[in-house]
Amino acid sequence: MSDKLVLVLNCGSSSLKFAIIDAQSGDDKISGLAECFGLEDSRIKWKFNGNKHEASLGAFTAHREAVEFIVNNILAEHPELAAKIKAVGHRIVHGGEKFTRSVIVTPEVIQGIEDCASLAPLHNPAHLIGIRAAIASFPNLPQVTVFDTAFHQTMPEKAYIYALPYKLYREHSIRRYGMHGTSNLYVCREAAKVLGKDTKDINVICAHLGNGASVTAIRGGISVDTSMGLTPLEGLVMGTRCGDLDPSIIFHLVNQLNYTIDEVNNLLNKQSGLLGISELTNDCRGIEEGYHDNHKGATLALDIFCYRLAKYIASYTVPLGRLDAIIFTGGIGENSKLIRERVLNLLEIFNFKVDDDLNTAARFGQQGIITKEGSPIAMVIPTNEEWVIAEDAIKLVTAK
Repeated sequence: MSDKLVLVLNCGSSSLKFAIIDAQSGDDKISGLAECFGLEDSRIKWKFNGNKHEASLGAFTAHREAVEFIVNNILAEHPELAAKIKAVGHRIVHGGEKFTRSVIVTPEVIQGIEDCASLAPLHNPAHLIGIRAAIASFPNLPQVTVFDTAFHQTMPEKAYIYALPYKLYREHSIRRYGMHGTSNLYVCREAAKVLGKDTKDINVICAHLGNGASVTAIRGGISVDTSMGLTPLEGLVMGTRCGDLDPSIIFHLVNQLNYTIDEVNNLLNKQSGLLGISELTNDCRGIEEGYHDNHKGATLALDIFCYRLAKYIASYTVPLGRLDAIIFTGGIGENSKLIRERVLNLLEIFNFKVDDDLNTAARFGQQGIITKEGSPIAMVIPTNEEWVIAEDAIKLVTAK
C-alpha cells in the first residue's frame, strides 16, 4: 500500500462525502457519506474492503461532529491507514478569478473562499465549515483546496463575458465561471488514453450529467467554453435547477405574480428542472421509469433534458474546429444508456451511430466507446474527482 494517502472531504450544506484515496493508484481505501445534518436522524455510512457500515450520529449533528466521528471511530479502527495520511484535500465549488489552481490552506485562502461565497451560496459556506472542522481534527496535517472553477480559467473573454455593461465585470467580477472542472480534468485525461493521444492534442466535449449538469468544450486539453455561468444555475436542465431561461420571467414572477425574490431563487434552484417539469421527481432514474410507464410529465422532462443537452453539444463544436469525441460522465452520464442514445440520435447531423451492446455495457462503473466502428466517437468515462484532489494535495505538500 502506498504511503501517499489523502483524506478527501466534499462538504455540502447538510452532508459530507469523504474518502481516503491512494494518490498514486486512485484506489479508495475508505469511502463514505455523512448526511441529514441538523436533523434527528443524521447518520454516517462508509465502506471498507467492500464491507458496508452505518452508524447514527445523533440529533442535530453538523460537519464538525461528523469529522470527529471519522477521526475517533473510523480512523481509530484503522491506525495503519491513519498513519499514512499525508494531507486533507477539500473540494471547493467556487474560487472566482482568485484561484486558478489548487492551493494549500492559509488564512488568506480561507478569506478568498469566503469572498466567493455569494457566487455559490449553497456550497462555499459548507466548504469553509468542513475546512475549519478538518483543521481542528487534523492540526498537524496540511489542508489543500481544489477548485471546480480553476479548470475553466483558460476560457477566452468571448466565452466568459456576459453582454452586460463591462463595468459589472470590471468592478464586481460578474462573468461566466463554470463548475465541474475537476471532473472535466479527470475525464479529459482518461479520454486521451482511450484515443491514444496526448491530452494536449485532443478536442472533446464533456457532458457531466448528474443532479447538477454541465457541458464543457475542451480544446487542446483546456477548457474553452462551458455551460454553467456565474453560478451553477445556468445552462442545462438539471434535477431541480431550470438552467437557461428568459431573464424577464423573473420580473414577471415578481411584478405580476407577486413572488418575492427569495421565492424566485428557491423556485429556480430547488423546484424546477426535471422535478418541476415532471411534477414527479428530480431523480433521473424515476424520470426514466415514468417515461417507460408513459407518464406524461416524465416523458416531457426527458424530452426537454435530452433536447437541451444535444443543442449545447452541437453548439460547442464551434470553438473546437475538430471533434475527437463526446464524453459522458457523472451519475446520469455514466449510467443512463437511454439518455446517451437519445442525445446522440438527436445529433444526427454528425452521423453518430450508437452500438447498443457497447452502450449497454458502459454502465455501473464501466467505461468505453459506445459508438460503432466508423462512427464519430462517443464514450463513457466514470469520473474520479477524488483522485484528482488527492493527486493535487500530494503534489503540493511534497513540493513544500
